[in-house]
Amino acid sequence: MSSSPSPTARVGRLAVTAVALCWLAVLFDGLDMFIYGSVLPHMLAEKALGLTPDQAGDLGSYATFGMLVGALTAGTVADRIGRRKLMVACVALFSLASGLCAMAGSVEVFGLGRTLAGIGLGGLLPTAISMVSDYAPRGRAALTIGMLMTAHHAGGILSAYVALWVVEPLGWRAAFWFCVLPLLFVPVLARFLPESLSFLVAKGRAEEARELAGRYEVELPAAPAGRQAATDRWNALVNLFRGGEWVQTLLYWLASFGGLLLVYGVATWLPTLMRSEGYNLGSALTFVVLFNLGGIVGMLVAGRASDRFGAPRISAIWFALTAAGVFLLSVHMPLALTFTVVFLTGVFLNSAQTMIYATVSIRSRPENRATAVGWTSGMGRFGAVFGPWLGGQLLAANKGDWGFTAFALAGLSSMVFIGIAALRGSTGTARTGGEKELIGAH
Repeated sequence: MSSSPSPTARVGRLAVTAVALCWLAVLFDGLDMFIYGSVLPHMLAEKALGLTPDQAGDLGSYATFGMLVGALTAGTVADRIGRRKLMVACVALFSLASGLCAMAGSVEVFGLGRTLAGIGLGGLLPTAISMVSDYAPRGRAALTIGMLMTAHHAGGILSAYVALWVVEPLGWRAAFWFCVLPLLFVPVLARFLPESLSFLVAKGRAEEARELAGRYEVELPAAPAGRQAATDRWNALVNLFRGGEWVQTLLYWLASFGGLLLVYGVATWLPTLMRSEGYNLGSALTFVVLFNLGGIVGMLVAGRASDRFGAPRISAIWFALTAAGVFLLSVHMPLALTFTVVFLTGVFLNSAQTMIYATVSIRSRPENRATAVGWTSGMGRFGAVFGPWLGGQLLAANKGDWGFTAFALAGLSSMVFIGIAALRGSTGTARTGGEKELIGAH
């Protein structure tokens, strides 16, 4: 007598397929994002493309500006063509853009490549998060998103080893050629990644949705009561500023600005700043590995801590600890102690920003939640653009020590803003435990 797999096993197989493919895509996203910072010390040392520190900061901001464009347009594009097609297009775009960087004969062409790569990087991450949220086992969405976000930091670790093993013998261009390899993953993603069932149902493609649900033997999502009109989306944005909500909204936006300034400023300049403190390239790249290992640990720890003590409180404490860690990096300490500080800074920094999104998600009304989180992330992206530029300007002025101080001040500002928002929000309506969803998007 044959027996069919249990519903849990079926859902598990579907989750593994979708999450594994999304995890690999985000791994390549992290590799492409961090590779510039990992090879930057080498590029500056050999004056590649005639690069100066202030131009290097500008180039770092080009990628984050592209990410801003990609993140803000991803939802609209995904609603038209589907999440699977958008993920495939994003991986193809940032892989090909890395090829353009590898072939660049001028700073301008290199900058165009980084901007295009940023558009792909910015579009991929929120789309992948949406995909794994659709296919995660019931009650495990936060854990699944946390697992997905570890891929981004694993990509950062991989970037350090690519720089260490490839750049020294072959030159900086070889590192960007390495980042073209994810193009080989595109056919695999296109062939095996399932489309979002909720997208198919929402677009009225019921037959295709039933066929996919039957293939994976999972339950078909219920059709939405109605599509949200443009006016409804506009009202959702306006609601963020009605009454006294505008103060809370601005506090979240300012906290997100400082948080992403810190995240992307440190990601771009950490190896270079550490070399300016007298460490050799090998040690500087080890800092990148430890920083991203800390990020992986932080993503897995922060959610549990927030469930117990509250996301706003954890975010404020995490930013304070991040600021202390970043400032300590300006002090020349014994190497082992510096390694420890870099690791702990990675633990707190990367998940502090995530807890801002979790706070916004928890404290927003259900009908406004997606808009509130999306705009908080979008406003923070301006900080992501500003951070790499700021580091470049300080290095160009021979004030590298001030780079750590400036980034530490950004962490303190985010601590203050999210702390005030937490105090103001503590008098608001209590939320149920089911609303405490971890939104793990940079």
